[in-house]
Amino acid sequence: MTTSHISDPRLDDAQDWICRRVAEAGGAAHLVGGCVRDMLMGVPVKDIDIEVLRVESDALQALLDERFEVSLVGKAFGVLKIHGLPIDVSIPRREVKDGAGHKGFAIDADPNLPVKEAARRRDFTINAVAWNPLTDEWIDPYDGRRDLQAGILRHVSEKFIEDPLRVLRAAQFTARFDLKVANETVALCAKIEPETLPPERIWEEWKKILLLGHNISAGLELLRACGWIRYTPELESLIGCEQEPEWHPEGDVWVHTGHAMDAFAKERVGDEWEDLVVGLAVLCHDFGKPATTQMAGGRIRSPRHEPEGAAPTRAFIERMTNQEDLVEQVVPLVTCHLRPYELHRSQASDSAIRRLARKVGRVDRLVRVARADMQARPPLPFDFPAGDWLLERAEALDVADSAPKPIVMGRDLIALGMAPGPAFSPILDACYEAQLDGEFLTHDEGLAFARKQMGDMQDA
Repeated sequence: MTTSHISDPRLDDAQDWICRRVAEAGGAAHLVGGCVRDMLMGVPVKDIDIEVLRVESDALQALLDERFEVSLVGKAFGVLKIHGLPIDVSIPRREVKDGAGHKGFAIDADPNLPVKEAARRRDFTINAVAWNPLTDEWIDPYDGRRDLQAGILRHVSEKFIEDPLRVLRAAQFTARFDLKVANETVALCAKIEPETLPPERIWEEWKKILLLGHNISAGLELLRACGWIRYTPELESLIGCEQEPEWHPEGDVWVHTGHAMDAFAKERVGDEWEDLVVGLAVLCHDFGKPATTQMAGGRIRSPRHEPEGAAPTRAFIERMTNQEDLVEQVVPLVTCHLRPYELHRSQASDSAIRRLARKVGRVDRLVRVARADMQARPPLPFDFPAGDWLLERAEALDVADSAPKPIVMGRDLIALGMAPGPAFSPILDACYEAQLDGEFLTHDEGLAFARKQMGDMQDA
């Protein structure tokens, strides 16, 4: 085992210096937690946690001060952060549950705590492996390497139930690493309630599912299996919501959504905000179906499920985050996710495409949502010419990645001799509507249209 998977040479050099300096001081330094898990999986390591034995907190800080600028995060925690590098250095600690939620712990740092007892506070066996890079010694008291090789996510101990955030961590690890959750761990998850989990911590785990998950449906399925899906009623309502077999042979809306999320995961673009907006829209795209699904003419139909999805989408996102701009960008994608297919079928006009761009903000996002939707109907083959058609048309109109920009602005009306006032807004609105309809395409044509509107207003 080597540190060859550490992505930053500065990080590699820093951890080597810390481990050697700790050894010179009579202690032992181990890499622990997620960085060891990632190294075992061959995943590039981007941040490091080092746990130091047999060196008191004050002495450890003095040692680190020799080379780094450091800050202590909580005297009881004994965690020292290296400024400028993603490295946390700590001493082993005990955690005793003394309150509700994931923060309800009394913590006592102890440099002489036995390694197995220190590892017992960790959530999963795959995160309870330690490695000494100087001696290449492995400390794996809970067989985390064996579980990782077998693709199993298993809790370390009965203390797992003390932190409700671990259920969501189980879901995101399942989604990210294609792991199967041990039956006994699922059973423990079912006994845990969210208690007072703050929305921002819940949101961070959902973000990891959306941005890092490869098998997102498996993470969602864990939430269903342990009963935590009841805390997201918008998702729970998808379970058992039937769909017309001719169009959706894959099953109910829950199954379809899982397939859609896995399709989305395969086509992320690497821009965090764009992937977050599109991922949420894919997750929420059929939230309107449970309220609208009915049998009509011998077929299962969900009329108006697009607009009906707006309210549950807002509720779902707003429980976790107050980012209003996120809500406002996701909801139009949900309420318009069938529009690419409909516009292609009708060979829609330039005006219709411009108006769609104004509503959704970015047509390219909408096409990504629609692609994931269309790929989520196995065993039907993926066939979506509407996506390429709409993107090509939107690019030609310069509205693929933004809403149409108004050609006529307030400053133009002032230049035409109009004083700012209440009449500004209706004239600008009329100009923008005419622009969307293609009545003018250039600035000069827009000014001529605005001048006519001003004349009509004076005549009235």
